[in-house]
This record gives sequence, C-alpha cells and structure tokens, in this order.
Amino acid sequence: MSRTSSARSTSPARPARPVRRPAAALAAVLCCTALAATACSSSSPSSSGGSGGDKNTHTVDTAMGKVTVPDHPERVVVLDTAELDSAITLGVKPVGAAGAGTSSGFLDYLPKDEVAGTKNVGAVASPNLEAVAALHPDLILSSKVRDGAHYDALRKIAPTVLTESTGAPWKANFQLHAAALGRTAQAAAAVSAYDKHVAQVTAALGGRTKAAAVKVSMVRFVEGADIRLYGNASYIGTVLKDVGLGRPAAQDVDRLSVDVSPEQIDKAGGDALFYATYGDPEAAKETEVTAGPLWKRLAAVDAGRAHRVDDELWYQGIGYTAADKVLDELQQDLTAK
Repeated sequence: MSRTSSARSTSPARPARPVRRPAAALAAVLCCTALAATACSSSSPSSSGGSGGDKNTHTVDTAMGKVTVPDHPERVVVLDTAELDSAITLGVKPVGAAGAGTSSGFLDYLPKDEVAGTKNVGAVASPNLEAVAALHPDLILSSKVRDGAHYDALRKIAPTVLTESTGAPWKANFQLHAAALGRTAQAAAAVSAYDKHVAQVTAALGGRTKAAAVKVSMVRFVEGADIRLYGNASYIGTVLKDVGLGRPAAQDVDRLSVDVSPEQIDKAGGDALFYATYGDPEAAKETEVTAGPLWKRLAAVDAGRAHRVDDELWYQGIGYTAADKVLDELQQDLTAK
C-alpha cells in the first residue's frame, strides 16, 4: 500500500515573470544603490561589487573567483532553493529569495516563521534585478548554473557568492554559504547533527550491512520530460549513500538520473521505491504509469513498499533542513512492518 505524503496532486501555480522596467530605469536603481553604499564607507567598493560599509570583511573563494564579503551580513538575498535551505539552517532569515514556483512562493517544508517577511524577488534562474537592488542587500548567494549570466549585474548590487553548481555537491556548497555568511560554527553544528541522524537511521535499519542489502529505487515523474530514475550523483542519491542503502543496478550509476519512458518503468525495480511528481501528475505520466500493469508488477509496489513523497522536500530542497526531514521519512517507511 502506498503512502501519500503532503505532495500536492496538482502542480502549484508558477509565479508570473516579473514585469521588467526599461534598462535605463534598472541602471538608475543600480547606480543609486552603488552611491548609497559608497556614501556609507570610507573605503572603495571591492572588485566583487557592493561594499561592506564600515563592517569588517573577509574573502571567500567562489566559482567566479575571490569575493570580499561582510563578516556578518545583515541583508541577505538568496536566489535558489539550496541557498534558502542553507540560510535557514544557519539561522539567517533572508530579506529576499527567488520564488520556487509554489503557491506560497517558497518550498512548503521550510518553517513558515523562518520565511515570513522574506520578499519574493522573481523566479529561480530569472531574478528580478530591480527587486533585488531595492532590498539593498549586503550579500547575494546563488550558483553559476543558475545565475552565471546575471553575475555582472548582481555584483554591482552587492557582493555575490556563486557556487559552481547545485544538487550533488550540496555539502561543499553549504560550507561556502556558511563561510560567506560568517556562520562556520553553526555549520559545524548542523553537519554534526546530520551525521548523528544518519547513524540513527542506519542503526534502525540493522546496520550498514543490512542497509546495503535494501535496494532503494528513486522515481521522479516530471511534466514535459521523461521519467527520471535518480542516480548517485544527485542530492537524494548522496543522502541514500550516507545511510548506506543499496541501489538497483539501473540507478547505481555516477549520474544525476537515468531517463526512461513509461514502457521502461521496469528499470525502477528495487526492494523499496520512493516516487514524486514535479508538475501535474497526469501531464507528467504519473497517473498513467502507476495505474498500469508494468508498475503493479514492480516488486516494491507488489510488496506495499512504494511510497509517494513530496517533490519539494525530496528533490527541490537540497540542504540540511530538507535532509533532516527526508531521513525521518526514510526511517519511518523502511522500518514499517
């Protein structure tokens, strides 16, 4: 019997693309922001853009080179879900964040009080630069894969720290976020808590040898794309590996995912199966596949060990706050009789 989690049965409404003002208006906003920052500082802005004002600063190594940031930034803008998870994990409430396309703006697994008051500054990979500048941030966090094309504009607003990518390197990215935010002690505590939680789940499964014998299949139905079977080079793949769980042969690969058609869903075989949907279930073929005979013949489905989980949490969250909740669900579902 499948467990239905808090995943919605329909795709959340995506935020409309922000209305852009003419380039001259944006240039004026950026100019005013730069002038205001210079007026507050006795030193010239660093090459990374923006200024730390009269605050102490330090330098971090980013995907775009060395960037000078305030020791303790107070007005942080984050432009992807991983950066938002990092900030929340580290006890920082951003003044602005890119929206995740959900009805509430941000991913629903995040504590509501931790994102209350955070302004939506446009969609992931397409931020509204005017909205970002209007918040007068002293630090911007994102990744090159999302905002490399916007880097020159962003660095004129505030020091901008980009990781190279997102997903599988989430732990290294988190350390860079912590260094930029001046929260390395809090980061060490978060990592320690995660390691203890992982050990707890592994122990609940009977230890690493027994955990490795459980082949866990990860299936994601995606509107507008093939079905994705997630591999080891993915965020969720790294969490499963930390616990010591095994993977079916088709997914035990050093790739983000193996894409299959509905007719190839037999490659999703495993002892346990977790599936989620990005977008509308019917358009993403979830409805068709899970009602079909090939799905019902999967060993995990037949044994009642197929679990529908929240796409926002398991695939979009990408961070320690999300991982903590994923670990709870893994233990609950894999130890259920």
